This record gives sequence, C-alpha cells and structure tokens, in this order.
Amino acid sequence: MASPVKVLLVEDSRVDALVLSTMLRKFHCEITMANNGKEFVDMFLEGRKFDIVLCDNDMPIMSGPKAVEKIRAMGESDVKIVGLSANDNAQEEFMRVGADVFVPKPMKLDVLEAMIQEVINKKKNTMV
Repeated sequence: MASPVKVLLVEDSRVDALVLSTMLRKFHCEITMANNGKEFVDMFLEGRKFDIVLCDNDMPIMSGPKAVEKIRAMGESDVKIVGLSANDNAQEEFMRVGADVFVPKPMKLDVLEAMIQEVINKKKNTMV
C-alpha cells in the first residue's frame, strides 16, 4: 500500500485549520500543523519532508508568501506549495515567490481532492 500523502497545513485560524484537516482526513493524509510561516520554515530547516504544503497568506510572525520565498530559496523545489487566502490580492504575491498554485478560501473539497490526487500520482511515478 502506498504511503499516505504528507501534508503540512500552515494556518493560524483554528477554524480554518479544523475544516481543512477534516477534509484532508477524507483522503487519508498524514497531517502536520504549523501556526505560522516561521514554524513552516523551521520544519524544513529541521529536514522534515512533505509532499504538499497548504499555506495561509496572512499569519503572525511570518506571512505565507515570505515563508514560501524562504523555502524555495533553500532549494526545496519538489514540494507542492498551495497558497491559500480569502484575499484575492494574495494570488500574485504567492505565485511571484514560487507557490505552485493559489486557491481562494474557503477551499472546496473537490479542489483539494484534485490536488491530493495529483500529488499521489506524482508519488507513484517517482517510485521505482
């Protein structure tokens, strides 16, 4: 059996985090939480690996785009990074710093499912 998709959920809103993690559990994902961009960056600095990161835009300590910029600067190009925000203006910023995709909040279940499926397919293709 394939290993579960490792998801890092970077979200300071407990409600949004709960909603997203409930949706992710439907796809049997292994979920790790970070409360802000700094925790997100620190996890990568510790050498932790994830298949996909769902990252909120507006957070305390370090914003989503700032964290994405740092992660990409560290050479982490394999991880799929999804920028999330209720603010449409965040899309341009996320894409500029290296996010793979931007999804407006609230995220729809079918949109999330398609992204998780894409990551699963990519994992299958890279396994030897």
